[in-house]
Formats: sequence, C-alpha cells, structure tokens
Amino acid sequence: MEKRVYMDYAATTYTKPEVLEEMLPYFTEHFGNPSSIYSLSRETRKAIDISRDRVAKALNCDRSEVFFTGGGSEADNWAIKGIAFSHISKGNHIITTKIEHHAVLHACEYLEKHGFEVTYLPVNEEGFINLEDLRSAITDKTILVSIMFANNEIGTIQPIKEIGAICKERGVLFHTDAVQALGNVCIDVKDMNIDLLSLAAHKIYGPKGVGALYIRRGVKIDNLVHGGAQERAKRAGTENVAGIVGLGKAVELALTNMEDHNNRLVSFREKLIEGLMKIPYTRLNGPKGEKRLSGNINVCFRFIEGEGILLSLDDLGICASSGSACTSGALDPSHVLLAIGLTHEIAHGSLRLSIGDGTTEEDVNYVLEVLPGIIERLRSMSPLWDDFVKKGEN
Repeated sequence: MEKRVYMDYAATTYTKPEVLEEMLPYFTEHFGNPSSIYSLSRETRKAIDISRDRVAKALNCDRSEVFFTGGGSEADNWAIKGIAFSHISKGNHIITTKIEHHAVLHACEYLEKHGFEVTYLPVNEEGFINLEDLRSAITDKTILVSIMFANNEIGTIQPIKEIGAICKERGVLFHTDAVQALGNVCIDVKDMNIDLLSLAAHKIYGPKGVGALYIRRGVKIDNLVHGGAQERAKRAGTENVAGIVGLGKAVELALTNMEDHNNRLVSFREKLIEGLMKIPYTRLNGPKGEKRLSGNINVCFRFIEGEGILLSLDDLGICASSGSACTSGALDPSHVLLAIGLTHEIAHGSLRLSIGDGTTEEDVNYVLEVLPGIIERLRSMSPLWDDFVKKGEN
C-alpha cells in the first residue's frame, strides 16, 4: 500500500469511528423529520437536543443559545450579515482584521457594497492585533467586531477575553470565528464576553457540512435562511439530523483529554519546527509557544514556490498545504502572510503542516527526512536561488 502521511488537519479531519457509529442510525432506523409529532420523529428531535446540550456544555452557554448551521462559513455569514441588517438603525460600521477567514472577509466585502463601512485592523509580525488599535477603531456607529479566535494558517491565538472586554465596555457586539480553536483551546463565552461564535464539525473529527452558531440570549439578529420554523424560527430547513448528531459527539470527544491531546501535538509541533528551521533561509510564520495552536506549523522557504513543495510532498505520500484549503486554487500569495509583513516573493514559498490525532512520531520523522532534499532540489532549479548564489548575498 502506498505510504500516506496526512498533515493537513487544519483543512479537515477524518470522522472518528465513534462519531460515525453514533450517526449511522439516523440515516436508516431513526429517519423521521424532527418537526413531525409521531414517535419516530420525537426520537430525532431528542437526538438534536442531546447534541445541542453537548455544544452548550463546550461553550458554557445555555442550549437555547446554540443554533445548528450548514458549517462554519454559514455561521460566519449569518453572524455578520444578520447583525449588520438587524442593527442598521444604530450604525453601519463593522470592525474585523486583515487575517480573517474568507467567510468573514467576503461577507464584510459584500456588506460594503450595501452601504456598510468596514475597518480591517492590521496585525503585527506574529499575527496579533493591537488592542489599542481596536479601541481607537470603535465609533458610535460601530455595531459589530468580528475577530477570529485562532488563525487557520499561522496558528495565532488572539487575546479573545481582552477583546471581548473592550467590546462589552463600549457596547459593541463581539463575534469570533472559533472553527480552529474548538477542541484545542478552552472556550467560555460568558467569561470571554463573546456574543456570537462560529464552529464547524469537520475540524474536530466530525462530519462535513454541519456547524453551529452561538447567539447570546437577547442579541437581535436577522435570519440568513428563511422558510420553516426550525431552530426556533431562526434558521429554516429540515435539520441534518445525522450531521448534528455527529457534531455533538465530536464536540464531546474533543473536550475529553484536551490537555493530553494538546501536549502530544505540541511535542510533535516543536520537533517539526526545530527540524525545518535547520534548512537554510527558512522563516517561521506566527508566534512561538502557547499562543500558537498546538497542531500548527507554518514556514516559508525562500527562493521557491509552495506549489512545487506540495507537489513534491504529494509524490512521496505527504498531504500538506500552502495556506487555507478554501484558497488553494488561488495564484496570489496568502493574504495572512502578506498581512504579517512578508513580501510576495517570500510568501509564495509557504508551507503549512497541521497535525492531529492520527499523526505519529514516524510521520514526523518521515517529513523531516524527505523535506530538506525537496527544498534543495527545487532551489537548484530556481532562478531566484541562482541569482542569490551568484551575488553571494546573505
């Protein structure tokens, strides 16, 4: 069998057997529509309620504040557009950052076409916002701040509690995209003053196409999907029962032994970073230590392009990424890497390795064994490297 080493867990994860096992009956035996009143449907309604309780426990909120969606991108869009259009009488100003997921950035760009003003906060070389920049950006027209919990490309974990405190102090709603954070970082929406939070199942070993939006009780928000009365009349459409069951089970598993999970990944992460930094002209992107997601490694190799690295790794059975999976077909360098101050030339040589529960010591060793040779070979064919060597630059 061909060797395969999967190091793209930030793009998606496999569905754990325990999750799939709990989902399967809802495709066959328990297939009733949750909106019907007979016993077959009451079984599916109960399953949804159990999943809602599991998500609520993970976030420290009430079950009535959890609304299931078709994924993280839908949750982001609902939070941003729903707040924007329901609060237009108060103001039309939204604050976000330059390194958000495109589900947030494109939703904000859409709103700009409809009369809203958006401030895109800069970040420093490690991807952190400046809290004083946030304070200064808030005006009497600001209705929403949307800042991601943890960055999907460079692993930066923002000071969410401090951000939430500033928003609460200024009377502005705070949304965070926690798709990458859930299962890796402790989340408490009450303690962190979070008003809205997005999450997705497929990042935590659950099924694709299902997520949730936490909406704090009392927050006024427009519907994104209109139709029936599902999700307390806030999100229409017959529920994806099996997917919701899978999300609930995945969340429950993610909370179990999270500390051990993170300690294991940090050990592998640090070994990978140490090994990769031995390759000449390599740059680590994002912060070091506890302010970085435990499974995230992002580096740039000068004088070559990420696409060549990925194709070479794939030939050897290694799955990796040069940035977000949602922009893998784009020719432009990562907007995140440009935002932290990299030039186009350096940003083009990026590699993201993201590790997870299936990662082994053997996998880590294999990557560190083959990658230096790949970089050396690609550089030998690079005119940028050739010019660099000829000039004798440092």
